[in-house]
Amino acid sequence: MEFCPTCSSMLGIQKTRTDEGETLVYLVCSKCGYKRQEDGEKKEKKDAKIIKHNLQQQVTVIGKEDQQVNTLPTIRMECPKCGNMLVFVWQVQTRGGDEASTQFMRCTKCNHTFREYT
Repeated sequence: MEFCPTCSSMLGIQKTRTDEGETLVYLVCSKCGYKRQEDGEKKEKKDAKIIKHNLQQQVTVIGKEDQQVNTLPTIRMECPKCGNMLVFVWQVQTRGGDEASTQFMRCTKCNHTFREYT
C-alpha cells in the first residue's frame, strides 16, 4: 500500500494497454490526481514474500481436559432440572437493541441450559 506524496491519500492502481499490447501500471491518487508509473513485474518480484507454514502451525487441537475448562462467571441460582445451586451465566442481545438482553444460565453439574428474560 502506498500513499500520495502531495496529499497523503491512498494510491490506487490503474492499468492501461498500449497499442503494442504492453500493460502499463500507474499508481493514481483519486483526490489530487497525482500519477506515477510503476514497473509492475519488478515491483511484484521485489515486494513478494512467500511464507510457508507447516501443518502443525495451521491446526490447533484442543484436548478433552482443555474443553472442560469453563471461564464464564458463575452465580448462585437453582437449576430447575437437578436443583444444583451454581450456574454459569452470560447475556445475549436476542431482540432489538432498545430492549433488554436475555440472560442464559447453564448448570455446573448437569449442563442444563435455561434462560431468563431481563
